Amino acid sequence: MTTFDSIANAYIAAWNTRDAADRTQAVAAAFAPDATYTDPLADVSGRAAIAELIGGAQQQFAGWAFRLLGPVDGHHGQARFAWALGPDSDDGAAEAPVVGFDVVTLDDTGLITSVLGFLDRVPAAA
Repeated sequence: MTTFDSIANAYIAAWNTRDAADRTQAVAAAFAPDATYTDPLADVSGRAAIAELIGGAQQQFAGWAFRLLGPVDGHHGQARFAWALGPDSDDGAAEAPVVGFDVVTLDDTGLITSVLGFLDRVPAAA
């Protein structure tokens, strides 16, 4: 049985997978084929578009990694969790430059069908 924690971990793993071919596989392991992703900066549909979006974020924030913050809360095929994005070497002691939370919906197999992302803290434009 898929747990909400394992779903959130697979999601974060996809966002942290740097190799394009491996990222395609990680996205397929976490997302349904027609999944959607919407946040204040993006609105895409399908695994290929989600993998491309992740690749773009990795280029923009090279050397940074996502990590879960706190517990994952889920019920009735939906979950929410907070995350942070910061330097890959950050052990969590420093405050991450980017923080947000996502709400995901799931299909009957535990794959993500939609993501609604919210950004709580983003770096100021240089």
